[in-house]
Amino acid sequence: MIPWTAAILAGGQARRLGGIDKSALVVGARSILDRQLTLLGGLTRHLLIVTNDRSRVLPVDVPVVVDRIGGAGALGGLYTALVEAPTEQVLVIGCDMPFLTAPFLQFLVERGRNTDAAIPRDEHGRHPLCASYARRTAPHFHARIKAGDLRIGEALMDLTVREVGPGDLAPFDPDGRLLLKVNTREDYQRARSITAVHEGAGGEDPGSPAG
Repeated sequence: MIPWTAAILAGGQARRLGGIDKSALVVGARSILDRQLTLLGGLTRHLLIVTNDRSRVLPVDVPVVVDRIGGAGALGGLYTALVEAPTEQVLVIGCDMPFLTAPFLQFLVERGRNTDAAIPRDEHGRHPLCASYARRTAPHFHARIKAGDLRIGEALMDLTVREVGPGDLAPFDPDGRLLLKVNTREDYQRARSITAVHEGAGGEDPGSPAG
């Protein structure tokens, strides 16, 4: 197996949630960050957390790195993940996605082999913060940051991108929650309702390595 790195982007301002740390939001019995670390820990031994403030997340056994370029938003976090990763392939996920599964992420990693990026696309569009990237793209993103263009969507236009479209996603997402992001209070309430229905007391946790 070719090694790859999983990087959780735990920065961001979370303005629509009052500036709180989204990674610490509890969904089910655990925080989103805990769910993601448990999931990713079962898939790869190369883990790291990227943040714009080291005091926000301090897991004992996972490397935490601070954005190399301050004020560059999500693109800066992506760039930092690529530079800090010890492997050529890097799976980047935002810290606000509680329902990712092992089978899907393994599929995404396979789709990301031998291309600049593999990015899911559903009815809402692309999800560049749940995607596989080649580390060699780091200079490209650095140049975009230096030019003052922090739009990830625009930066992707110059790369070779392999899309993971709705047809690819369907087998991994029978109930439409796979790529749910907790960006608003309504999103958070939906995530909590989903776990109450699907996990419950002693129920299966879709954030576990078993998927």
